[in-house]
Amino acid sequence: MNNRYIIFHKPYGVLSQFTQESPKHITLKQYIDIPDIYPVGRLDWDSEGLLLLTNHGQFQHRLAHPRFRHQRTYWSQVERIPDATAIHQLQKGVEIQDYRTRPAQVRLLLEEPSVIQRIPPIRTRKNIPTAWLEITLTEGKNRQVRRMTATVGFPTLRLIRVSIANIQLHDLAPGEWRELTTLELTSLNHAPEN
Repeated sequence: MNNRYIIFHKPYGVLSQFTQESPKHITLKQYIDIPDIYPVGRLDWDSEGLLLLTNHGQFQHRLAHPRFRHQRTYWSQVERIPDATAIHQLQKGVEIQDYRTRPAQVRLLLEEPSVIQRIPPIRTRKNIPTAWLEITLTEGKNRQVRRMTATVGFPTLRLIRVSIANIQLHDLAPGEWRELTTLELTSLNHAPEN
């Protein structure tokens, strides 16, 4: 069997699995008809963006294991405009539940990123502005970005993963997938161990 390496733009409301637990749940099976591949990590059903899938166990382990600290970059649309104090707290790490997050790269995006309108659209309030943060992590705890922004007082309304290491979402539309290029795959396989 040949190894397969897939990049998929996971839409909002899709579970990061192939098994359907309930008829109302949409899964990866509705988008990808390749046998015996599995997601590398996951995105929550209410998160969007880049998801890698493979049938190569060692590759999956290398990307998922915390020792390798692959960078994962997200665009987080938050309620209100984060101030410098909140951004600094996110950068140095915050306490979420019983865990302190590692330092992160965080910046306020001065312009709204060019993203496709989500269906359904996010909940907005007329008198409360929103802003976009770019957050790069080297870990992937459950609902981490959402918990981090809520901890500093700016709840996430929409979350899109735009890259993992050197793999970029670019213009891949929600629900579309493609094979990784040889260059992308080589770069991922030669990332240094931390």
